[in-house]
Amino acid sequence: MNEPIVDNKYFDGQCVYANVNPGEKLIIRRYYKRIYYCRAVDGSDKEYAFFEREISKSI
Repeated sequence: MNEPIVDNKYFDGQCVYANVNPGEKLIIRRYYKRIYYCRAVDGSDKEYAFFEREISKSI
């Protein structure tokens, strides 16, 4: 049976920061086709989409 290819650096539920707005803490909701879908920790309904190079684990 084929194993799924795991090419992502960050995982669902992990806290990250966007390089364009490092003051806002984000939680990764989903990784799909090399795009990370994130939501702000503050509970807003706004969703963001980033490539791996656009986010980081620390400020």
